[in-house]
Amino acid sequence: MANDQLFKNIVINTLIIVLAAGLLAGLLYCEKKEVLKAKLAVKTVLSSLFILSAVIQPHPIVPYYRFILLGLIFCLGGDVFLALPREKMFRFGLVSFLMGHLFYVAAFLYLAGINQWTFIGLAISLIVSGGVFLWLRSHLGSMKIPVIFYIIVITAMVVGAWTVLAAGELTLSGRMLVFIGALGFYFSDIFVARQRFLKAEFVNRLMGLPLYYGGQFLLAFSVGLLKPVVS
Repeated sequence: MANDQLFKNIVINTLIIVLAAGLLAGLLYCEKKEVLKAKLAVKTVLSSLFILSAVIQPHPIVPYYRFILLGLIFCLGGDVFLALPREKMFRFGLVSFLMGHLFYVAAFLYLAGINQWTFIGLAISLIVSGGVFLWLRSHLGSMKIPVIFYIIVITAMVVGAWTVLAAGELTLSGRMLVFIGALGFYFSDIFVARQRFLKAEFVNRLMGLPLYYGGQFLLAFSVGLLKPVVS
């Protein structure tokens, strides 16, 4: 019975990945051709798919699942806002993603608390995030304070992922999904920032969107793989 359920989960997850890859290709095409209505529709469906992915996984650690699910829902909102052209929508998207990151931070801290890798991750992340801010600083204008706050929160999310990575009492596969997923999300936002503040060009979408969606799907799948190690 357990093997049958495992096989069923693998099949469903594989179908989700294939569908998501097709939708991502369609989204990149819409971005390239600047087809706004189609882009909004495809992006909404694709982002809804990572929420569905989390819902249909097993949930061995229920509070972690709930935090991740809330984060994914806010990120869906952020995706929709950023797909709309108005300046105000960018700010709404920033707030929505910020809330998503806060729920991810809560999820990671719930799992692992604080350990020695928290401080290692903090040191590395502060260097990288500080460099990103210096790179963007002269281009931010009135968005400087919101961007600083956003960088702080997304850096905290990555530090939380470092903490989870070191939590040896949890399954390694789940910890790796969390860590790689968080890094994918983090680096995808660098391309969003480059698009918004430095140079708007398709390469930002070509690089950033696969990183973003890859990261989100890894976090969604992690809810089924993260569980205590059986000794």
